[in-house]
Amino acid sequence: MSRIGRMPIAIPAGVTVEVAENNKVTVKGPKGTLERVLPTEMEIKVEGAEVVVSRPNDLKKMKSLHGLTRTLIHNMVVGVTEGFEKKLEVNGVGYRAAKSGKKLTLSLGYSHPVEMEDPEGLEAVVEGQNVIIVKGIDKEKVGQYAAEIRDKRRPEPYKGKGIKYADETIRRKVGKTGKK
Repeated sequence: MSRIGRMPIAIPAGVTVEVAENNKVTVKGPKGTLERVLPTEMEIKVEGAEVVVSRPNDLKKMKSLHGLTRTLIHNMVVGVTEGFEKKLEVNGVGYRAAKSGKKLTLSLGYSHPVEMEDPEGLEAVVEGQNVIIVKGIDKEKVGQYAAEIRDKRRPEPYKGKGIKYADETIRRKVGKTGKK
């Protein structure tokens, strides 16, 4: 039995969870509304102040969908109450980030500044000149946008220059040595 799939999801005060046909789940909370169509095989029930996900049988596919479905709903509930955020750090001489309106401007050692527009429902906040925080209620979109920002200049293993996640460790390499 899926240990994660079995756990009920507590619905905090001020949050409403509705399950429509074809397992379309809508979660409304203080920070906004999220909706998602989940696998139709799973049975999603709202019982009092919690959501319970159950599976029809023990096929491998059903087992894997069970935990996934529960986690997706849980992330939606956390998203509309607390929201998600990812922290990125810009390291390198002359590398900096700036924000004007909805535009994020990155100077990353290219001949031109890299400009990125905040997607719908997400917000990138720049702290100082080298910390970017991506905030939003949809965990998937927050992670995707943070990954797109990081892709503009990935950290390199010699000096560690580039954009990295705050909790990421970069495997450093030793540079080449001269002849003896």
